[in-house]
Amino acid sequence: MAIKSTIFKAEIAITDMDRNYYQDHQLTIARHPSENDERMMVRLLAFALNASEMMQFTKGLSSEDEPEIWQKSLSGEIEVWIDLGQPDEKRIRKACGRARRVVICTYQHRSSSVWWEQYRSKLERFDNLEVVHIPDESVVALGTMAQRSMRLQCTIQDSQLWFSNGDQAIEIMPEIWKRATRVNR
Repeated sequence: MAIKSTIFKAEIAITDMDRNYYQDHQLTIARHPSENDERMMVRLLAFALNASEMMQFTKGLSSEDEPEIWQKSLSGEIEVWIDLGQPDEKRIRKACGRARRVVICTYQHRSSSVWWEQYRSKLERFDNLEVVHIPDESVVALGTMAQRSMRLQCTIQDSQLWFSNGDQAIEIMPEIWKRATRVNR
């Protein structure tokens, strides 16, 4: 018998002063059996960094044809494709061809650095690709915030994030390894 996903509920208030986005989101997050708390919280962080009313979690690890998070237009076109970790070049090429904007959110500095050096020159050609790295200490701290029911506040200003659950606050400084220079279509 297969192990089922664990369901988490997150209420997150996002104050993104960099994008003038201020919204509360009620999210249901299915944590895959192979996923740990830290990875799930990086997913939540990636959501907060790119949040919109149309942004949503997908089947994630359960589907090879979908990203972790995406935003689709009302006509079904993929506007934003967000993946975590270290996807291969073929997957990134496919995502850049299908979506207006692609974001890869990496973590685990040692293996991510090796991955980035391996693929960097091949990925520079994608104008709609952004690569963001989350420092290890931030990922560990985020993992300690994971609870089945969460009430979080996320403030973003000058590319710096503060995550808080009322008892604990974390300051996160994502590293931008590659910026998208234009958005396709």
